[in-house]
Amino acid sequence: MKRKGFKLAAAAMVSMLALAGSPAVAESFKVTVPATAKDGPFDGRVMLMLTPDGKTEPRYQTRPDYFGAQMFGVNVDGLKPGGSAAIGADVLGFPAEAMSQVPAGRYYVQALLHRYDTYKLENGKTVKLPAPRGAGQNWRKEPGNLVSTPQWIEFDPAKPGEIEIVLDKVNPAIEEPKDSEFIRHFKFRSEKLSKFWGRDIYMRGHVLVPKDFDKHPEARYPLMIFHGHFPDDFGGFRTTPPDANLKCEPSERFNLPCYNRTEQEEAYNFYKQWISEKFPRVLIVEIDHSNPYYDDSYAVNSANLGPYGDAITHEFIPALEKKFRGLGQGWARFLYGGSTGGWEALGVQVKYPDDYNGAFAACPDPIDFRQLMLTNIYKDKNAYYLEGPFTRVARAGKRDYLDNSPYTMEMENRWELVMGDKTRSGGQWDIWEAVFSPNGPDGYPKRIWDKRTGVIDPSVATYWRDNYDLRYIMERDWKTLGPKLQGKIHIYVGDMDNFYLNNAVYLTEDFLKKADPPYKGEVLYGDRAEHCWNGDFANGNAISRLRYNSFYLPKILKRIEESAPKGADLTSWRY
Repeated sequence: MKRKGFKLAAAAMVSMLALAGSPAVAESFKVTVPATAKDGPFDGRVMLMLTPDGKTEPRYQTRPDYFGAQMFGVNVDGLKPGGSAAIGADVLGFPAEAMSQVPAGRYYVQALLHRYDTYKLENGKTVKLPAPRGAGQNWRKEPGNLVSTPQWIEFDPAKPGEIEIVLDKVNPAIEEPKDSEFIRHFKFRSEKLSKFWGRDIYMRGHVLVPKDFDKHPEARYPLMIFHGHFPDDFGGFRTTPPDANLKCEPSERFNLPCYNRTEQEEAYNFYKQWISEKFPRVLIVEIDHSNPYYDDSYAVNSANLGPYGDAITHEFIPALEKKFRGLGQGWARFLYGGSTGGWEALGVQVKYPDDYNGAFAACPDPIDFRQLMLTNIYKDKNAYYLEGPFTRVARAGKRDYLDNSPYTMEMENRWELVMGDKTRSGGQWDIWEAVFSPNGPDGYPKRIWDKRTGVIDPSVATYWRDNYDLRYIMERDWKTLGPKLQGKIHIYVGDMDNFYLNNAVYLTEDFLKKADPPYKGEVLYGDRAEHCWNGDFANGNAISRLRYNSFYLPKILKRIEESAPKGADLTSWRY
């Protein structure tokens, strides 16, 4: 059932007054839940957003850059319909840290309530977290979240009083994708995860099946697992040419004026490859393992997220292969992906060396925590700053290929803290903390560093190293891991990766070069290539990022030929 939004006369009146340019006072804001709101009382995070740009809703302008929309956030527990949350001078903000630092002016304003559910964990602890409801933990779009209609206000932090914002709408439900000839959908209840979370937990697979899949019931197929961020459906595949009347949408990232047309062209070209006579018949799956902390789980076991590694490898994958006639053996399963998906591909291969036959890890998230981007969590005392006896220098959080940086590590972490405390922001640093950290006494992840000051906790860093530092684990356990991983490790990264991810790859390659027995894989670097270079020397990121599902296939087929056991089925899927 779709939730319907509601609008109140009070909200319209506030908006009309503000638009009319009446004097606004801004010592604080009051964000109110309508008395008619359903499903209350509410737990969650109330966020207030201000921007001078009225072209798009303020919630879509939030980002960790110096030019992102201004945000403030507070928790609410048991907020009843008709109740309000106050956001005043003492509330932490981003980019400005306090409301008093926001310049007087005319702003487009919006508020949102990101709802939390109560989870009674298997370990006996109770936590409040945002349940995944179909938008990949994008709080801007998650169904059931309350949001206000944007309005213009005249803001002056020097004037006492408050401005009321009414949460007059509810984000609607998101429909699940439908099956087609080539794309099928698989919903699976995990016994392991349901036990951990104390409620039914499902994962979903978006499966690309081969040409004439239904006409060849005798065929059994290799499985390619495309790891990465939350997929709402199988991406990059369309059976029709680009829309003739497509309205161009520019890409800020690639500085291209009509990138949506490029995406459609590449998706259609892949379809033509997929159905061609010589293209091998395989299964490809994108997995939705969104969870209360992030848009995916990093596909490994975690003290805070639960046993996602075991659930995916030992429950989900075998069930999917049974339904879609996979070969169902480790030699016929392959992993690939970029960024988060790159870390997952390598991490899963390392954690489950016998269950997969090769990982192609592009621009992986940090695989050696001596370079967690720019921080050595084992030796540095502070994650945010290089500290000397008389001063300190802020560490950058991002760069372009010329080393220009739009924000620092402190800025991105403070942005996350505004969106949610207790590792609940859904941001990048918080998910690393949720996956890699031990569970704390309050049921939430232990902080790797103080979110405000950047001071690192060495005991948590040691836990990260022993359980999730992939280079450290490989080097520590190579005597037993090495023979199982030979020929399976392939890493690709640009030497000007925007998030400095090449640094950890350098350190990992230092080990792999001297590993005994030899690792027999490859580590390649793209000259001046940004995030997320994947080994394609012929094309830039704008194109190569759209070709993952075909780019590694020649290497996968070669690996199958070299490593398939005697008697393996190498023919039924080659029709």
